[in-house]
Amino acid sequence: MLGEYVPILMFLAVATAVGVVLLIVGTLFGRLFNRLQSSDDKVAPYECGFEAFEDARMQFDVRYYLIAILFIAFDLEIAFVFPWAVIFRGLGMTGLVEMGIFLGLLVLGYIYVWKKGALEWE
Repeated sequence: MLGEYVPILMFLAVATAVGVVLLIVGTLFGRLFNRLQSSDDKVAPYECGFEAFEDARMQFDVRYYLIAILFIAFDLEIAFVFPWAVIFRGLGMTGLVEMGIFLGLLVLGYIYVWKKGALEWE
């Protein structure tokens, strides 16, 4: 009866060992690369565009949000093209026309955003 639990105990032991080894290796690599990297690199602006560790109520440019929202909108709309491409032959001419309309609207939206100057960084 207890012999049936040996594989489960072995699996738990291996999983625990792998977890502990990964934690130790990650800690060692973190400490090693921490010594190699200067402290100026750690506080440099990354994606947000403003200095870290300043006043939380400072004003910053709203263009970061605008670019991010536009990227998400156009990226999600393009995601509809992949399932359409998979079943393209089964849709026939109707599917082709509908996707043409969809892509046309997507291009019109892109042109509108471009003409409004939302994609320009001054």
